Amino acid sequence: MKWLIAHWRAVFDASFKIKLAPLSFIFNAIVVALALALPMSGWIVLQDLQPLSNQVSVDPEISIYLSMDLPRDKAESLAADFKRLTNQHHVTASLTFIPRESALENLNKQADLTDVVSSLGSNPLPDAYVVKLTGSTSDARVKQVQDLVTALEKVEGVHKVQLDTLWLKRLAAVFTLASSLFWFVAATLCCVVVAVVFNTIRLQLLTHADEINVSRLLGATDAFIARPFYYTGAFLGLLAGLLSLAIVLTGIQLLNQPVAALAQSYGTVFQLSWPNLGTVLFLLLVGVVLGFLGASLSVWRSLRRSL
Repeated sequence: MKWLIAHWRAVFDASFKIKLAPLSFIFNAIVVALALALPMSGWIVLQDLQPLSNQVSVDPEISIYLSMDLPRDKAESLAADFKRLTNQHHVTASLTFIPRESALENLNKQADLTDVVSSLGSNPLPDAYVVKLTGSTSDARVKQVQDLVTALEKVEGVHKVQLDTLWLKRLAAVFTLASSLFWFVAATLCCVVVAVVFNTIRLQLLTHADEINVSRLLGATDAFIARPFYYTGAFLGLLAGLLSLAIVLTGIQLLNQPVAALAQSYGTVFQLSWPNLGTVLFLLLVGVVLGFLGASLSVWRSLRRSL
């Protein structure tokens, strides 16, 4: 019961200190909110893009060229072997057989190659299969695809297997870089938040230095003195979290129309969604924790040096 009363008194003291300088508190909260808005918006956008990343058409293809002397019935029967290998390597893909006649016909349809094709005489193109890969892009998936290519090359009747491996590696690297960059920016801005709260609480400690010294003379412990400042930092983080959420939601509302128009131009439907309750509570908790951390560091440093 005493513990509850002590914390209730600390909350009251923190509220009283905020009332003494409300404008300063609000402006500091706005600064912290601006720093929190970027990682908060990035977090929400990443959550929206995660299901979309599996729908975007970024499907590379494996071209399997068969031997020229391979009979047609044998070429068509290889489809079962190719499907078995894709399943064994846990690669999601669709398989399409392209007869050599169809390949020559498609080549002949290209106006700039008509004369070249007509001069060839016999059909120089082999039967082929196209394996269209689907699924998310990751380093693990690139390794699976490379292993699949190695296995396909060993199938009897296969002359050559072609894959744009470099393209896959670059795409996976782009996703990894974007994710790493986001977390780096988020960590940097969280440090900015802690620094702002640290300075805010430090100024409050200096302002109330005489009051703190008198409390010490009357026997107040450091925990009793520090507790209201902890709550002040937490309140600052909470208010900043609410303001940053308002900024982010306003930005989502303003950007949704141009984002939807851009997605429509690529033949897909996409809109930035508002965060759910769990995400909102998590982001507010992050603000409170950062505010509490900044206040704790400031109080610990100041009380250790006796102001």
